[in-house]
Amino acid sequence: MSRIGNNPISIPEGVTVDVKDSVVTVKGKLGELTQEFNGVDVKVEDGTLTVSRPSDAKDHKAKHGLYRALINNMIKGVAQGWTKELELVGVGYRASNQGQKLDLALGFSHNIVMDIASEVKIETVSEKGKNPIVKLTSHDKQLVGAVAAKIRSFRKPEPYKGKGIKFVGEQIRRKAGKSA
Repeated sequence: MSRIGNNPISIPEGVTVDVKDSVVTVKGKLGELTQEFNGVDVKVEDGTLTVSRPSDAKDHKAKHGLYRALINNMIKGVAQGWTKELELVGVGYRASNQGQKLDLALGFSHNIVMDIASEVKIETVSEKGKNPIVKLTSHDKQLVGAVAAKIRSFRKPEPYKGKGIKFVGEQIRRKAGKSA
């Protein structure tokens, strides 16, 4: 029995959900998202959306919770939006943005300039005495996560000093250095 798949999703005010053939379209104040589905049944009734599976086959069980979670993330995204924050830890590490271009100084010989997708809003915060922070906001959770993972991959946190790009609130596993 799928505990996640059986939970109904309440549709907030200002969000419309359309189910046609095997495509779910969610529209809200922040944007519009679509998702194809197969192997499950999606029904919208008086402000709630339910996902059910036709049988207890292994494939149907696997997709039941998956599509319920994806549709729930779409509904939350168009209603509230998703935010990821990255922190640059290290001496001389800087971040700035001009429009949709993110400029990162991470200790390499050249700065890294990255074009960010137009659906993602980017903001950089640099305060004196604190690590620079890059804020990514969008209605698409998968896109925000992918962009954040790409930025983090430029300089992953290392275990000895903790230098690198990490998510805000992420715990880095630290190692002891050389013992003399």
